[in-house]
Amino acid sequence: MAQGTVQVTHGGSSRWRRRSGEYPTLTAALAAAGDGDVLSIAPGTYRENLVLHHAVTLRAPEGAVGSVRIAPPDGVALTVRASAVVQDLHLEGQDPTAPALLVEDGSPELTDLRVSTRSSAGIEVRGSGARPLVRRCTVENPAGAGIAVLDGGGGVFEECEVVAAGQTGVSVRGGGRPRLERCRIHHATGAGIGVTGEGSGLEALGCEVYEIKGAGMQIAARATAVLTDCSVHRTSADGVTLDTDAVLTLAGCDIHDIPENAVDLRSRSVLTLSRTTVRRFGRNGLSVWDPGTRVVADSCEIHDSTGDYPAVWISDGAGVSLESCRVHDVPDALFVLDRGSRVDVVDSDLSQVRNTAVSVSDGATAQLDDCRIREAATGAWFRDHGSGGTLANCAIDSVQTGVIVTKGADPTLERCTVSSPAEAGFYVSAGGRGTFTACRVTGSAGFGFHVIDGCRTSLNRCHTERCARGGYEFAEDGPVAEECTSDESGPRLAAQSAAGSGAVAGERAGIRTVSAARGPVAPSAADRVPAPRPADETGPDATGPDAARGSGEVLGQLDALVGLDSVKREVRALTDMIEVGRRRQQAGLKAASVRRHLVFTGSPGTGKTTVARLYGEILASLGVLERGHLVEVSRVDLVGEHIGSTAIRTQEAFDRARGGVLFIDEAYALAPEDSGRDFGREAIDTLVKLMEDHRDAVVVIVAGYTAEMDRFLTVNPGVASRFSRTITFGDYGPEELLRIVEQQAEEHEYLLGEKTSDALLTYFTDLPKGPAFGNGRTARQTFESMVERHAGRVAQLPDPSTEDLTLLFPADLPELPGLAVPRVPAL
Repeated sequence: MAQGTVQVTHGGSSRWRRRSGEYPTLTAALAAAGDGDVLSIAPGTYRENLVLHHAVTLRAPEGAVGSVRIAPPDGVALTVRASAVVQDLHLEGQDPTAPALLVEDGSPELTDLRVSTRSSAGIEVRGSGARPLVRRCTVENPAGAGIAVLDGGGGVFEECEVVAAGQTGVSVRGGGRPRLERCRIHHATGAGIGVTGEGSGLEALGCEVYEIKGAGMQIAARATAVLTDCSVHRTSADGVTLDTDAVLTLAGCDIHDIPENAVDLRSRSVLTLSRTTVRRFGRNGLSVWDPGTRVVADSCEIHDSTGDYPAVWISDGAGVSLESCRVHDVPDALFVLDRGSRVDVVDSDLSQVRNTAVSVSDGATAQLDDCRIREAATGAWFRDHGSGGTLANCAIDSVQTGVIVTKGADPTLERCTVSSPAEAGFYVSAGGRGTFTACRVTGSAGFGFHVIDGCRTSLNRCHTERCARGGYEFAEDGPVAEECTSDESGPRLAAQSAAGSGAVAGERAGIRTVSAARGPVAPSAADRVPAPRPADETGPDATGPDAARGSGEVLGQLDALVGLDSVKREVRALTDMIEVGRRRQQAGLKAASVRRHLVFTGSPGTGKTTVARLYGEILASLGVLERGHLVEVSRVDLVGEHIGSTAIRTQEAFDRARGGVLFIDEAYALAPEDSGRDFGREAIDTLVKLMEDHRDAVVVIVAGYTAEMDRFLTVNPGVASRFSRTITFGDYGPEELLRIVEQQAEEHEYLLGEKTSDALLTYFTDLPKGPAFGNGRTARQTFESMVERHAGRVAQLPDPSTEDLTLLFPADLPELPGLAVPRVPAL
């Protein structure tokens, strides 16, 4: 497009000035124009750097929007230093060090401009005197920022769109303070909106930020922003981040479809939310860190987490206040940890929570008033020493366990009701305390109040009704209960308060006491009940062995396993030590201390898990463990992604195994050689302490490859000392693998035909024994392959006999790895 002419209509009143004129260049026209003049530019491309010093009007002809291109080879395409009017132009910049459009002074009106450039910024507003009104402008700048407002600049941007930016879509810094109304920012490679620096601020109304390769919005370094009726969605990083004394207000906003944290705050930042929705986020809905950082939310909703992280995470001394809010359809609702961290929740709903609605640990505090918790695994869990707070007038409904208090935590609960829990209404163990006043449990499938381990809990004017196991289950010398009542109609025993300050009428209160040595079980076998567990502890790894089996029967099953002769000897020697020690104690003699924690080393498929399960059952039959069940975990079950979450996961796994065996497969993965800041070390440190503090409650077995386990035992000075012995599981030989196949055939009613055993022995002898060799697992897979090949062969027979249906022949063996045909001959 060739350059055209510029017609100038003069607005001056002097008689000697021409009323109009035509100029060959824009530069010449601007030199002749003054305030009030109108420059109508003919269609064409103008390779000029324009500077507006006067309040002129610069426009394309009517009906020819976009026909005028200002495209200089370098420098700023258009600089505005006056309250001019510019409309319907297409600006192009090529200079990576300069913006395409620069506003340095005045209050110009910029309307219907298209800025298509590869420069430092599409539109830049710079200086305290620059206050443009920008309407319906589009910016595309894949090389730099879309819109930059800096050095005290301001202005209003209405219905503008940043369609692509190689850096931040809208960047505000150096004291800039723009206002955005109904703008759209999308497909930026940096943040969608970035506001940084003291004095910098932004106000946005009805704007949308989406499809951002980075954070949707970043506020940092004492900057402030106010967003009203805005949405942020489809980012590749966090939705909104605040850092270093940043202040943000969100009103009526919607933050959704965020793969990371929807909102992340750190370093004394402050966030105020009202009528705002946070939904479909991959990590935390609100992630709040550091002393002085705080969130105040009113009438907000956080829901539909797509990851496995708490909806609201509060740590390192941060604080969050929620009023009239809803949190639902999330793994955990509120997760507050570290001394000084606090959450205050008023008149809010926490529902459809897969794990724990309110989790408080490491000295943190939670204050809930007039709240409703329903459809959660655990209503509230106060986890450890120093953790506490108050729950007042709260209703907890349809949960596994209403409230759990453990490890020295000491909350206060007043006028709280737990309805229809699947386990206990209130459960206190492991040195937990707590004060319960006028609390109520109805319709529990377990106990109403279950207090074990001699916990010094105080109950006053509490009431239970329709609790399947009983209203109250106490350990001796533990809780203080006064004026508590129950409708329990089962057997009752009178209970004396641990402080001796007034006996409770057992017939009226329905309180049972059991000795601390027996733990959380009622006096009769019919009343035996395990301690409450979170919902994820009810899977097959949490089921116990058949209590009727004695140690002789279990040892017989151990002896029946193929091979493992040295393993059997080790287990029998350890069992004999424990049995003799038990008998010496019964005879009034001292018994040698036997460490029951073990290390299993060897290749996969050598029976480590099977032996661990039998070992737990043996210890239970000897009375050493209460249940003897096996809980199998690995690194993924113990190591979290956040600071502090690993210790919590490890504690939970340990609690699941209480009374049984905690089996950690591939334990060496907790301490990788290039660990750096890996959280696996935290899991090891936590385990070492738990094994010492609860040495009689849980047996820990760590397992893995021999060389890797040798290294694992050196990562923590206390690790090796916690384990009594290492048992090595050797690889199976060909004869033992053959025996496993024979057992499998017998169990599934197959027979090995003539020469099949010899063929199998040859097969297992020739089978490569590399890292992928699975030992017993390989033998079982071989049998399964034989059955499959047998089926394919017999299915072709028109009328197979019983012999045809049961006999396995050498031709049924699978091919050896690396061979094109079976190693054994066909029939």
